[in-house]
Amino acid sequence: MNRHRTSRRFRFRFPFRALPALALLPLLAGCGDTGGLVGAGATPTASGPVHLWPDRTGASVPPADPGGAPPEYVKGIPPVRDQDVHGVDPVALVQAELRAHPNTAVGADGMPPETAAAIRACGKDEDEGEGTGAEAAACPVLTPYYRDLTGNGKDELIVGIEFPDKMMSVRVYTADPDGRLNRIMATTETVISVELAGRDVVLRVPSGNRGYELITAWSWDEKQLTMLPTREQIVRVPSGPRDPSNRGPGPAPVRP
Repeated sequence: MNRHRTSRRFRFRFPFRALPALALLPLLAGCGDTGGLVGAGATPTASGPVHLWPDRTGASVPPADPGGAPPEYVKGIPPVRDQDVHGVDPVALVQAELRAHPNTAVGADGMPPETAAAIRACGKDEDEGEGTGAEAAACPVLTPYYRDLTGNGKDELIVGIEFPDKMMSVRVYTADPDGRLNRIMATTETVISVELAGRDVVLRVPSGNRGYELITAWSWDEKQLTMLPTREQIVRVPSGPRDPSNRGPGPAPVRP
């Protein structure tokens, strides 16, 4: 009985004994204890977006074609075995596209005449034993990159082609189980840089405003069966020369 009475008395008295300790907490917080909770002040009232001119009939966006985009298979190259694009010669690939679309100046296959002539000449000097390393480096088709962009477990082939005036054509190819090579991305821009971020191809280009650049992420679309520009962002470029080690917003470059 005494034990129960003692326990009951302890439970009633415990809160009153704890009050002095709680009252000391604000004083202790000012004695260099940086780990305690600190009040942040009044929380601003959250406000949702306000729809301006709600009675106006806005523009409509047509739905995507459920059938997807037709494949653009590259003709004139050997079949790709086991969907392994690492064995595809990027120069021969671009040369095959030139043969299929000769004298094309605009569009996905558009190319300046001087660039097309230089691509047709790629490798000829080496084959004839007359070329040098400097001549071989003049080929506009750059070293390719590889990344699984479609999520099928197989790498896609990423090709860059240098155009005059810092312009560049960026193209992506995937191989199907039948050995056909399908081009799923082709864009020509005045490019600052090209980067890979996960399964996205990210292009940085000058924007229409001085001091800003436009970042566009191209992603695989399973419905359209192609790469589409899915996200865009305009960012301010820091003043002064660009530091390659600090690229600001966006993904870091990936080495081959």
